Amino acid sequence: MCALILASASTCSAQIFHKKKPVDKSTEATNTAEPDKLLYDKAMADIKKGKHEVGRLGMQTLINTYPDSEYLAKAKLAIADSYYKEGGSANIAQAINGYKDFIVFFPFLPEAAYAQMQVAMCNYNEMAKADRDNTHALAAEEEFQTFLKKYPKDPLAPQAEQHLREVQEVLADAQFRIAYYYYLKGDRRAAAGRLMPLVKRYPLYSKSDTALWMLGDIFEKSERKDIAGGYYGQIVKNYPLSPKAPDAKAKLKEFGMPIPQPDPKAVEWMTAEQNAPRPKENTLHKAFGMLHSGPDVHMAAQSGLPQLEADSSDQQGFDVLSGGSKGTAGLVGTSTAGGASASGTSGTGGTSPAVVGVVKPGDPAPAGSTTEDPNTTTTGESSSTGENAAASSPTDPSAPADASSPSGDSGKADSTQPASSSQSSNSSQKESSSKKKGLKKILPW
Repeated sequence: MCALILASASTCSAQIFHKKKPVDKSTEATNTAEPDKLLYDKAMADIKKGKHEVGRLGMQTLINTYPDSEYLAKAKLAIADSYYKEGGSANIAQAINGYKDFIVFFPFLPEAAYAQMQVAMCNYNEMAKADRDNTHALAAEEEFQTFLKKYPKDPLAPQAEQHLREVQEVLADAQFRIAYYYYLKGDRRAAAGRLMPLVKRYPLYSKSDTALWMLGDIFEKSERKDIAGGYYGQIVKNYPLSPKAPDAKAKLKEFGMPIPQPDPKAVEWMTAEQNAPRPKENTLHKAFGMLHSGPDVHMAAQSGLPQLEADSSDQQGFDVLSGGSKGTAGLVGTSTAGGASASGTSGTGGTSPAVVGVVKPGDPAPAGSTTEDPNTTTTGESSSTGENAAASSPTDPSAPADASSPSGDSGKADSTQPASSSQSSNSSQKESSSKKKGLKKILPW
């Protein structure tokens, strides 16, 4: 027993005091790696673990310490990706700035296409419903269009095309809802002002046939069957499988207009859209859809070329006034029928935009203006005495000649009296207006 105890104790002591062999670390990969690569790998590991702030600090350290590193571009892209993955409105804005900076500094790298796609996706994910603010939707449309123009052969191009169709579905639906409100209200001009650019710019919209039918009905009720027949003909030609197509043919036959033949490409496109797999929208889905902040794009087109050109007309039913001889008032392309145009002349039904003149202080009044005093024109104040004097002026062809005037000199003397009185009233108005302006400078309230 003693011998066994001694033998076991000797083996334990040998194991305790046994020294480990030294490991040669000179052959490890970490010793041969460069410090910028070590920083990049460590920061990427932190980002993958969800430590976004720590990872971004490591990437920023790499950028500041090694400005000529081969990992500089990857570090900038990784910072933007970190903001994108973290989410949130503030982080998404930082991600957009990061991706755009990458495109500016490294436009010829293969990752530039990915950065452009990510800029579009940032706005796409922040896109609201059709009846809400469309700022991100407009930005997403612009960024996807830029991607498809700059990188048409990139592997991400099909995905960008589909997202662009979905964004344009949301933008078109926003215009359609407003137009439908005006259509039900009976405001034909406002409804047509929204529907006409809609059907022209977004032909892939799921309710384009309904928009064309509404336009045809608006012009038919306005006794313009020639224009209404054109919109009905577009339904038959470009949307032959639409439920509105038989009614459009009946309208054309009623008007005595020729019925166009369906476009084969339109038939092929509508057939593909009807056979495309779409999620079925049941009552439960509609109920829970109200709780989501994002738009519902399940009805967006899945084939066809989306609109790749930017919207050049910024007015879309709004009045735009600009100075100079090129200024116009009203919607371009619409006519002022039956009323007086904005330039003061009676409307003839044609496209006659109003000219907005610019008058500077000290310049004479423009031709065709109602006032003759340039000072009253520039300040915007009208003088009643000046208007009465102009109305009673002997140069007015509509004023009857006074046969009882004794001589021409007396008539001239009489005509000068209102002019002098108007000048005195204008001078008094100038003094009072200057006093008021001086008081306003001292006491703005």
